[in-house]
Amino acid sequence: MRMLFVADLHYALRQYDWLVGCAGEYDVVAVGGDLLDIGCDLDFDVQIVVVEKYLRQLRAKTRVLVCSGNHDGDSCNEADEGVAGWLLKARRFDLAVDFDHVRFGETVVTICPWWNGPVGRLNLESLLADGAELPKQKWVWLHHAPPNDTRVSWAGHKHAGDPYLVRWIWRYQPQMVLSGHVHRAPFLPHGSWIDRVGKTWVMNPGFQLGPEPAFISINLDTMDAEWVSQSARGERVLASI
Repeated sequence: MRMLFVADLHYALRQYDWLVGCAGEYDVVAVGGDLLDIGCDLDFDVQIVVVEKYLRQLRAKTRVLVCSGNHDGDSCNEADEGVAGWLLKARRFDLAVDFDHVRFGETVVTICPWWNGPVGRLNLESLLADGAELPKQKWVWLHHAPPNDTRVSWAGHKHAGDPYLVRWIWRYQPQMVLSGHVHRAPFLPHGSWIDRVGKTWVMNPGFQLGPEPAFISINLDTMDAEWVSQSARGERVLASI
């Protein structure tokens, strides 16, 4: 199974165009959060309508997995914590979104919601505990923020990842965690697009301007990955675990 992974598109429509153009070459396209841009002058509701249109175009070509990021919240849960309600509703377009476990043969992909408070964190912990009980040979998590204190969370002067994610990775040891959020990590000294936490590969494609996003192409059958950006690229054979 060939997966195309991108993150942090931030309403860059030319990058969405590129994604639609090449989606048919992959078995699945995964988007690791921050589809919208809270810093954009365009009304949030308009951004949502446009991005939903692109997601439907992607779904017409391949399977689509999408997790929310910190730029995607448009509503609140019962604890007044931000959530991407629009993305949950987009499940009606046959998309796999926050809180879904998606099976591809013996591989399960768990799609993690962005959380910013104790209720959201507990909901995610429950999702991961449920996923751990599913029969599978490979487990992949889509989680917007990278694990903290890794090369994929390095922001130049400090790490900007999720410390709770590190604990969950050590507890469950999935084969891969695909994240974004820390835009410059792959391009900085001491940063990278790939690292490891125990037996788990963790990846972050990074963010770049221009008509094409930085991306990672992953073959889950042969277990190898390729990172491509404007300034550099890399390859890694993902050793058996």
